[in-house]
Amino acid sequence: MQARQLEVFCMVMRCGTVTGAAQMLNISQPALSQILMHTEDQLGFKLFTRLKGKLVPTQEAEELYPEAERIFAEIGALRRRTTDMRFGRTGLIRIAASAPPAMAIVPKAFSAFREVHPEIVVRSLIAPLDNVVEMVRSGDAPIGIVMNNTPQHGIQVETLGNAALICIMPDDHRLAGKDAIGFADIQNEPLISYRIDTLPGQLLASAAEAENNAFNPVIEIDISITALPFVRDGFGVAIVDGLLPWEQFPGLVRRTFLPRLTVPVALLTSKDRPLTPNHAIMRDCLRNACLKVLQIDHPTS
Repeated sequence: MQARQLEVFCMVMRCGTVTGAAQMLNISQPALSQILMHTEDQLGFKLFTRLKGKLVPTQEAEELYPEAERIFAEIGALRRRTTDMRFGRTGLIRIAASAPPAMAIVPKAFSAFREVHPEIVVRSLIAPLDNVVEMVRSGDAPIGIVMNNTPQHGIQVETLGNAALICIMPDDHRLAGKDAIGFADIQNEPLISYRIDTLPGQLLASAAEAENNAFNPVIEIDISITALPFVRDGFGVAIVDGLLPWEQFPGLVRRTFLPRLTVPVALLTSKDRPLTPNHAIMRDCLRNACLKVLQIDHPTS
């Protein structure tokens, strides 16, 4: 496949329709259909069949798609890199992070980095775990920082520290006067917390079961910052990571949660692509910033 054919194939797989793929690629439907037909002629087999007006991927297409998507992502990263070079941004630093470290760690690392290299542009990207992993794997973001240290294929995972799970609530809540909150305290409270299939959700569910208590959030979240509006508007109390600077949000209080549970903060880099010297400096800044955040802001974590 040529690059344009690969782009069309991946976009049709993502969108499921010629119309959607054409809109995403900003080309006409006939032009996209022609590229798709030419691709199938060259390959010698069908990639899609039509069923009730919809495009259904063939088995061959399903087998090709993961590898095609990986190559497509690398082509996209290359295009962005050449664009940066064209505009003189050869020293560009790219970091992908999940929301908590993006808000608590990356700004401190950025401040330290700018003291040494004020002329270099830093691009900070906020994304879910899976997207961060893919950006690091493709080279779109040479450095990632997430709250999960699960091994990843082709990725060097370095655990920088651990952030404690805490309880946040409105400052006028009946439990706000307590120094520490446990499962027994919140059994009759509407709970806002992680989905059970996330790492923090699994930790909380196991800890609750060990105490013969229930962990049943009425509002489920993927990342801690999404709990903020629900707590602020009085929908309940939340168990979230303590990495975020919760004390900066008016009307909220944070309390220690017992039993003490922690989630890892991990730095991700590619095993196949060595960091540039500037990215290596930023990696060290992130390491130092993480230690400061965990030790100074949350000394018990």
